[in-house]
Amino acid sequence: MEQNWESLTKQFTEMIESASDLSSIESIRVELLGKKGQIASLMANMATISKEEKKNYGMAVNSLKQKTEKLLSEKIEQLKEKDMLEKIQQEKIDITLPASRVKYGTKHPLTIVREEIEDIFMKMGYSVYNGPEVELDFYNFERANIPADHPARDMQDTFYVDENRLLRTQTTAIQMRVLESQHDKLPIKVICPGKVYRNDDDDATHSHQFIQIEGLVVDENITMADLKGTLELLARSMFGKQREIRLRQSYFPFTEPSLEIDVSCHICGGKGCPTCKHTGWIEILGAGMVHPHVLEMAGIDSSKYSGFALGVGVERVAMLKYGIDDIRNFYNNNIEFLSNYKRFE
Repeated sequence: MEQNWESLTKQFTEMIESASDLSSIESIRVELLGKKGQIASLMANMATISKEEKKNYGMAVNSLKQKTEKLLSEKIEQLKEKDMLEKIQQEKIDITLPASRVKYGTKHPLTIVREEIEDIFMKMGYSVYNGPEVELDFYNFERANIPADHPARDMQDTFYVDENRLLRTQTTAIQMRVLESQHDKLPIKVICPGKVYRNDDDDATHSHQFIQIEGLVVDENITMADLKGTLELLARSMFGKQREIRLRQSYFPFTEPSLEIDVSCHICGGKGCPTCKHTGWIEILGAGMVHPHVLEMAGIDSSKYSGFALGVGVERVAMLKYGIDDIRNFYNNNIEFLSNYKRFE
């Protein structure tokens, strides 16, 4: 059987050179070198060739196969390099363009306000104490002068874990622990921040969970004047130096006397506006002088020592400070809402 090997070599070379991309060169490779390709067919013809011609025929087929493999390999490398250059060109970066702005995460507004309040108190010499969120009824109620049959328990719908444990309804529980552990290490000057829980229906102004920061001072000769001065400093630090406070009589089981504290509206300056409901005042916290019975239960001589306590809701302050009208915004993880607050407040 005679074959025009030069003609086949030229034909294969032209086929390989005609390939314009890796997909087409793969098709050509299969057509020429595949199990059912042209070179495989030439090899199969060996069975019909005489013994005298087999040697030369086999050498010619092997030579054609080697040349074809070499040409294919070179073409594949060329096409790969071509693809790479095209990809580099497409992904070329224009360094003359302005840089993209780096996006940072933001501090949560409640974190901003909580840290701001803590900083104010720490500058006044207060220490920060934390306590368990799953609390004993003993510290949450009993030690705060709220026994089992006290009507004040009806003021707080409580999540009970079991008969003796509950999700704390107030960070007053931390104050009770501090009084017990430091009754012989007076004076006491602490703030107790933390999340508290009440079985309340969520709406624009109420949440089943919120953050309280309570302050406690116990020493000799602590008076209402000390409390008033502390409250004025807190209000002016949070809402501006021109703010005034107003004290109103109230009731809390663990303080006597008890007070509600209003601050002059920072929006209208006390003239009256929708934010303050046209009264000129905004309620911000509760406070009072520590009840003598609370001191006595902790082992502190109430005839020698006195103290004051105050409690502020972080959500309340944040809503006033930032003009937020729905407390639920703090807990719905809305990125657009959170991005309004600077990372480094």
